[in-house]
Amino acid sequence: MKLNKLTKGLEAILETLETNESNINRVTSEIHQNYKLSAKNLCRYLMLRTYDLRKYQDHLSEVGVSSIRTSEGYVYSNIFNVVRNLKLLQGLPVPEHSHMEVIGYKKSKKLVKKNANALFKRNRTKHLAEIMVTLPKQAAKDKAIIREMAENGMEIARINLGHDSIEDWTQMVNYIKEINNQTHFNIKIYMDLAGPKFRTSTIEIRNDNGKIKHSIAIKKGDHIILTKRRTKGKGSKFDHTNTQIEKAEIGVLLHEIIDDIKVDDVVFFDDGMIKAQVLKKSEADVELLITDCYKSKLSSEKGINLPHTKYKLPALTEKDINNLPFACAHADMLGYSFVRNKEDVSFLFEQLHLHNASNLGVIFKIENVEAFENLPEILLEGMKHNSIGVMIARGDLAVEVGFERISEVQNQILWICEAAHIPVIWATQVLENLAKTGIPTRAEISDATLGAYAECVMLNKGPYINNAIRTLENILIRMESNAFKRKNALRPLNLAIHSTEKLFRP
Repeated sequence: MKLNKLTKGLEAILETLETNESNINRVTSEIHQNYKLSAKNLCRYLMLRTYDLRKYQDHLSEVGVSSIRTSEGYVYSNIFNVVRNLKLLQGLPVPEHSHMEVIGYKKSKKLVKKNANALFKRNRTKHLAEIMVTLPKQAAKDKAIIREMAENGMEIARINLGHDSIEDWTQMVNYIKEINNQTHFNIKIYMDLAGPKFRTSTIEIRNDNGKIKHSIAIKKGDHIILTKRRTKGKGSKFDHTNTQIEKAEIGVLLHEIIDDIKVDDVVFFDDGMIKAQVLKKSEADVELLITDCYKSKLSSEKGINLPHTKYKLPALTEKDINNLPFACAHADMLGYSFVRNKEDVSFLFEQLHLHNASNLGVIFKIENVEAFENLPEILLEGMKHNSIGVMIARGDLAVEVGFERISEVQNQILWICEAAHIPVIWATQVLENLAKTGIPTRAEISDATLGAYAECVMLNKGPYINNAIRTLENILIRMESNAFKRKNALRPLNLAIHSTEKLFRP
């Protein structure tokens, strides 16, 4: 591509950013002052990513001009400087700086650190990811468990309000406060709201020997009934030709799931191990066809994912709302499960306001397709407040978007959050084998290094969790000097195209 053609293409992009400034000002008019420039940069990034930028990247590198691969955190400045340098190469007059409020490279890095420090209650000058660890139930009975985790590198203790009891949570909080007062540690407390539980109900089936089983046998091609009626479950029956003559039946913990499911929707069970398609629907039941099956049994309280279903369920359950006073009183950060759109964000902050906790740090857990597709709107709504972050909950998200897409999707979440200078928590199955067995796999070591691109990495519990904490800390320290965020090819993003259509429509 000739220099003049390259210049004209990028000038057209620059002009788009400039002419849409009034739209950007409108969209960001209610943003908190801490995030004003970041929100504008996010809007510009979304506009930028509606273009296919791949045709420019290699040509820019060929002539020694800074690539637009690095533009997430400082979009306008980067494109402006690229155009300026191209014009200098050609001996042409350089463009004048506009009067827009913009961010440069150094300021973009400072903003990410500033926002991470505010959210995680720290004062760091370097980009080194925090280590968050889920506390096991035993930590409510033994303070030494928490202290040993802190000694090995845990900086944030995660308390899951979907498990254990308020008495357990209270004891964990008290132990953390005691450790902080008695030592040099400053453990922060992160609490996760449980959100709606999309799970199978309890299964209790008596077999031919009179023993109670808590699962039903299942295989590809079976038909099963998913019901909101009260049931302890029922197994399939087959004739002498192995033809199914009676369908298995299983209940759900949330009856509203049945109301929202539609014919042809896809249903996943047990972290994607069982896949089914909806064939029929009645008021109380749906009939499913098992289309893929990597387990021979479906057990009680296994997760259900519905990637194509639009829910009417509120993101905050009655239990979540009842747990909010405790979380507001003791948490440094609050994890928001099942958030799907900006209305969910607004509703949570309304509830926090009732408890005088509007300034509590909130982390949006991106764990379903709808949340991913609405991520820019979720961030812009959250940025009306003063301290937010994002958790990439890769377990449920992988089931919903498909395992072959999860790498692409998690990258896009990182890019969007970098454009908004929002801290990211890298979560789900990080060093899981090491934490459970004491022996890491090569793949999970490679996966853990990706955590260096985030501002925090979360580990789950396990008997060898302290080995995992030490290993993760070592990896993060080594990676800190090698990388800051990630840079990739810049094809148009459907997420950016759809978001700009919604945000900037007249």
